[in-house]
Amino acid sequence: MSPRREHFLLLLLLVDPGAAAAAAAEGCERTYGVLPCTTTAVGNLFLVLSYGFLMYKAATCLSSGSELLLQILGPGIVGGLFLPILGALPDALLILVSGLSGSKETAQSQVLIGMGLLAGSTVMLLTVLWGFCIVAGKCDLSDNFTSIDSQNEKRFSLFGSGVSVDLQTSYAARIMVISVVPFIVVQLPKVFKFPSGQRVAVLLSLVAAALLMLSYCLYQVFQPWIQRRRLEYAKLKHVISGIFKHAQKLEALGRLLNEDGTTNNLAIQKLFRHIDSDSDEMLSRAELHAFILGIQFEEIDLDTADAVDKVMDEFDISRNNYIEEGEFINGISKWLRKAMHAAAASHGYSNKFLDDFHLKTRAEHNKLIQRSDEVAESTDSPTWRSWTCVKAVLLLLLGTAIAALFADPLVDAVHNFSLATHIPSFFLSFIAMPLATNSSEAVSAIIFARRKKQRTLSLTFSEIYGGVTMNNTLCLAVFLALVYVRHLKWDFSSEVLIILIVCIVMGLFASSRTTFPLWTCFVAFLLYPLSLAIVYVLDFVFGWS
Repeated sequence: MSPRREHFLLLLLLVDPGAAAAAAAEGCERTYGVLPCTTTAVGNLFLVLSYGFLMYKAATCLSSGSELLLQILGPGIVGGLFLPILGALPDALLILVSGLSGSKETAQSQVLIGMGLLAGSTVMLLTVLWGFCIVAGKCDLSDNFTSIDSQNEKRFSLFGSGVSVDLQTSYAARIMVISVVPFIVVQLPKVFKFPSGQRVAVLLSLVAAALLMLSYCLYQVFQPWIQRRRLEYAKLKHVISGIFKHAQKLEALGRLLNEDGTTNNLAIQKLFRHIDSDSDEMLSRAELHAFILGIQFEEIDLDTADAVDKVMDEFDISRNNYIEEGEFINGISKWLRKAMHAAAASHGYSNKFLDDFHLKTRAEHNKLIQRSDEVAESTDSPTWRSWTCVKAVLLLLLGTAIAALFADPLVDAVHNFSLATHIPSFFLSFIAMPLATNSSEAVSAIIFARRKKQRTLSLTFSEIYGGVTMNNTLCLAVFLALVYVRHLKWDFSSEVLIILIVCIVMGLFASSRTTFPLWTCFVAFLLYPLSLAIVYVLDFVFGWS
């Protein structure tokens, strides 16, 4: 017995002695012939949690590697084709292995896990995650019913606070609605009671899903506006860091931060008056342009006019095309706090503190290469760029290897846990498995939403809709291919119904407006338990399956 197996049995013995004995006696079928197994509920729960954690790490590696690759190579092919596929890879692998091995009867029972994952991932993204992003990103709504960036004085007002996104995000929601067409096609023989045409419908739906996935990826390649919004934020940070660095050279201003790390409003006021050349207590675009031009960002090719637009959009809360003194103080103070959080030195004021922030934002800016109308030139050493590229590739390979290796054991563990507890495998995979494959994306989405900016919120919701689109195309195509190749029975009417309900309701809702008050999060939250209830009633009360 190998040391690794002995270690596992020792851990399993502490959790469930019966499971350890069963595994030691090899009374169950071990995946790959070497991985541990058990026949008890507690033992299989331990395996589900263990393999689920490994799938979570695989998803994290894929996400981190793809982000590095995007920063180095920019959008286009990488952001439009590879990133959406890599994001859906863990789910696709789990769906694939759920019906790939074993006899036809075994595949028919296990493939329900794949459908549960597909439905659960889609429903979780559009209900739980969507709702939490509304709560995390909510800002005060103005009189014209748009959110005011970074202002959250109304707190939890159901109608007075919410989020706003740009018009392009609503287009992403419309694309998501279109992506449900294969689900409708595959259900037509069930609707019209034409069972002999089910296999043809599966094939047609498979072709439709593949074509829609290809069309979506090509659209992302040639219109990479989702990726471009992710890159815009780095440019703004570098411009702000340049303002801080330039302010350090103006000794008459004093320090922007006090010794205890609090903002020095007097110094910020002096900086405002230094930029306000006509002393009208407002900063115009011309004054900002002259100031930013004087900073001389010699290390990058900066578009000064674009930089002015970004600073004006960030600081001009009143939207009167001028930055008032209060807006300037609030904006600089907020960015100083972000700099303290981001830079290595985060206690008190020092020249190194702001230098570190400037160097970090420059490096982030220089890594972003855009192949359309905006180009960021990197001066990082070839050695640094090569190492970053190698790191990205290694992360992608590691994530893919982990996902491929442990997808099958996870499916087996869920199936065995279902048998041991008599809980339908669909509900286990619907609730638990999306947590393993989508956790890293969910955390990233909530972090972006908490920045409380229309720009970052648009990115967050666009990526949610994009993730669902890939579920409805790539993951569904993998599932349909399994059903067709292995001649499995298509008996997933209730599961398809909840996917259609959630996608169409949330898609039409999100595509018809760009502002979402706080009360809308409760609509999303309620759809999650409603989906579970619909499947339970249809399958176990009316006997659809």
